[in-house]
Amino acid sequence: MTGIGPFPLHVLLVLLSGLLAWGVTRLWARRSPEAGTAARASSLLIDALLVGLLAARLAYIAQWWPQYSTAPRAMLALGDGGYSLWAGLLAALGWSLWRCRQQPTLRRPVLAGLLAGVACWLAINAGRDWLQGRAPALPALTVTDLAGQPQRLASDDGRPLVLNLWATWCPPCRREMPVLARAQQQFPRVRVVLLNQGESASDIQAYLQQQGLALEEVLLDPDSQAMTHTGTRGLPSTFFYDANGRLRAAHMGELTDASLMDAIGKHFQQKPTPPGTPVDH
Repeated sequence: MTGIGPFPLHVLLVLLSGLLAWGVTRLWARRSPEAGTAARASSLLIDALLVGLLAARLAYIAQWWPQYSTAPRAMLALGDGGYSLWAGLLAALGWSLWRCRQQPTLRRPVLAGLLAGVACWLAINAGRDWLQGRAPALPALTVTDLAGQPQRLASDDGRPLVLNLWATWCPPCRREMPVLARAQQQFPRVRVVLLNQGESASDIQAYLQQQGLALEEVLLDPDSQAMTHTGTRGLPSTFFYDANGRLRAAHMGELTDASLMDAIGKHFQQKPTPPGTPVDH
């Protein structure tokens, strides 16, 4: 599962964890006999969460600066999942302790809320990873290439698979197409397949020619079977399968160079191959 309705799953996890942190902070602060403690504590907690999110994003951008520096607009693609959890947590804790230095009655409620939010995030992510490990294997669908020849999604050469579901009418799909094209060149030991949902070969070829995109393994799924099989609610959606066809991760929404490179390294232990390097699949 990549999301609930139109909302990516990782966004919902952030909102749920933040809501739990806010609730725990207010409940804890109500124990204080001092008037207004709950309101001040919850306000400080919200500030800390915002500081933490900003720090987490900036730390991730710094980590992947070569990729973001060549595409500055990608820094604003907040839905790409590019956040450094521990940098954000340290920033939120530091901010909270600094703000509480003259208001000790707020310290425990705010810290309790932050810890509850982090625990919720870790627990839900662990559960998601467990569920993905038991998710259906790579679907055995009937797909074709642009020439109308039947093709298999399963790899015969032992390579892991990045499966991207897209359509030409989808703006974020169009924005991430160059990212996927670069990944096909940078990661020859990983199959990067672009599986179009519901469009004709002529429409796809016209779009690729118009945009000047040179892509490998653009396949057609005219009946959008992949969306049904994976439970996908929106495009683009990207799935990461290991060499045995097991689902390792899923992402709903636009990917940037940094987030895609990070995911390939994390799930497949692959690094970009310098141009001109001989590769044995």
